[in-house]
Amino acid sequence: MTPNAATHAELVALHGDPRDELMEHLPALRAFAVSLTRNISDADDIVQDCIVKAWSNIEKFTPGTNLQAWLFTILRNTFFSRTRKRRREVADPDGIYAQRLSVAPAHDGKLAMADFQRAFDVLTPEHREVLILVGASGYSCEEAAVMMGVAVGTVKSRASRARNRLCELMGLKPGEDIMGGSNGISLAALAQAGNQAA
Repeated sequence: MTPNAATHAELVALHGDPRDELMEHLPALRAFAVSLTRNISDADDIVQDCIVKAWSNIEKFTPGTNLQAWLFTILRNTFFSRTRKRRREVADPDGIYAQRLSVAPAHDGKLAMADFQRAFDVLTPEHREVLILVGASGYSCEEAAVMMGVAVGTVKSRASRARNRLCELMGLKPGEDIMGGSNGISLAALAQAGNQAA
């Protein structure tokens, strides 16, 4: 047995087998995948691929560290690999696809959420990703940088540009709340959007 395998085995003995925890992270993985793909079927495929890759490469995970962050990294890499292979994006110039994902608003909150979802769908995958990780999932810029494989400064600038673009698409001033307040856009709505789609 190699020293690395022995170390991994010792960590598994100390912290438990991380494979036992994989199922607990499925809802968060699915919400993240839906936020990236904007397509439930594609999201499910990516989550399945992510779990298979994680299971097959579990010895590369260090037990006792952040399993969800490791899984998110695998998922985002799977998504971007698929995107590069396809070499195309689904065009939605008339917003027909985005409208199908929306719920008919019954009051101000639903109307604001529908506006938010339409604007969020227009963002690039990189902008949706950084808002989900830093805004909705609560990861620090440093943690997101590791998952995204970029510098911390890139995460910060990308998050800033994504928030500004979202404001622009929604007709808001930078920092203006989606509901008209002044506390900034509530990125918790991102998690809600992802969970509703999931």
